[in-house]
Amino acid sequence: MSMLNKKTVEDLNVKGKRVLVRCDFNVPLKNGVITDENRIVAALPTIEYLLKNDAKVILCSHLGKPKGEPKPEFSLAPVAVRLSEKLGKDVVFAADDNVVGDNAKAAVAAMKDGDVVLLQNTRYRVEETKNGEEFSKELASLCDLFVNDAFGAAHRAHCSTVGVASFVEESANGYLMAKEIKFLGAAVENPVRPFVTILGGAKVADKLNVIENLLNKADTLIIGGGMAYTFLAAQGYGIGKSLFDGEKLDYCKDMLARAEQKGVKILLPVDCKVAASFPDPIDAAIDVDIVAADAIPDDKMGLDIGPATEKLFADEVKNAKTVVWNGPMGVFENPVLAQGTIAVAKALAETDGTTIIGGGDSAAAVNTLGFGDKMSHISTGGGASLEYLEGKELPGIAAMSDK
Repeated sequence: MSMLNKKTVEDLNVKGKRVLVRCDFNVPLKNGVITDENRIVAALPTIEYLLKNDAKVILCSHLGKPKGEPKPEFSLAPVAVRLSEKLGKDVVFAADDNVVGDNAKAAVAAMKDGDVVLLQNTRYRVEETKNGEEFSKELASLCDLFVNDAFGAAHRAHCSTVGVASFVEESANGYLMAKEIKFLGAAVENPVRPFVTILGGAKVADKLNVIENLLNKADTLIIGGGMAYTFLAAQGYGIGKSLFDGEKLDYCKDMLARAEQKGVKILLPVDCKVAASFPDPIDAAIDVDIVAADAIPDDKMGLDIGPATEKLFADEVKNAKTVVWNGPMGVFENPVLAQGTIAVAKALAETDGTTIIGGGDSAAAVNTLGFGDKMSHISTGGGASLEYLEGKELPGIAAMSDK
């Protein structure tokens, strides 16, 4: 895949150059306070490399969905404060509602080698998400080189991820982006076998193309979460009030038949935890029964995999050499319904193979449950990692200069 042949930040001569770095600082804020700084920490290696090599570092990112207008609650000002603390040096925040305004221009003009400037939220500009040429040129006017380190936004063709690259001398991937490409790219293109993929989450529709692509690449496909019940229904089982996508029933039947043809093993739940209704609130105490997957009562819904399935899935994972996991096994936000997801996370932590967590809810689950440091790689982009697993070309990577 051409994505593996892109320049990285180390291929650029950055000394004395103005380098615009697209980071993913889309962090959760509560009353102006950052509640999870993983994305800031993930951006540090690229920023520190550029500083060490005497670049002038100009950072940009989106935060939230201000929808093309300045909204104070989506300002990147808190990120500038936290970055200053992390880097141990002043990060100048260019507070311009139009992003590339007088403040930004003045801040960049005053930069010395080793200085850092952070621009305002790129989505304050309505052109950003439309990849408009004018804003792309404005961003490029601030810099000599462009580095994209925002994997979480790599599946979007925006001014700050794609457009700007057309108007600079050279562009390259940052360390975080290169790491994502290395792990996800190797898993999809050239996995060490046995290659096991685990798909969970609520809807079959969200994972259609991933299943399609992985059916040609994986040795085993494990399916859990809400999407498993449509597959169980495709086998002729009653699924009670469980999540069900009637429009995808024939698709699931077809996938099961094709997997058998190709010799790809598909593992579905053999037992489940069921309850009368979905927990409300989501972490509320709930009474559950454990039943066989082909014996779900009509008035109950499946909300997590059962203990026999936990063992079935864990045994498969422990023998794997490459594992990619996207989507929880049940309603992991509820302590009673988190056991299936915990069991899978634990199995991944104990395997000797390469373990890759495909962002989104799986990443949140692994980190919340305390298994984060046991995984080979946790992707920072839910949507981007899904599209990568689908085999799609990501515009934010494709736009970088080839080696």
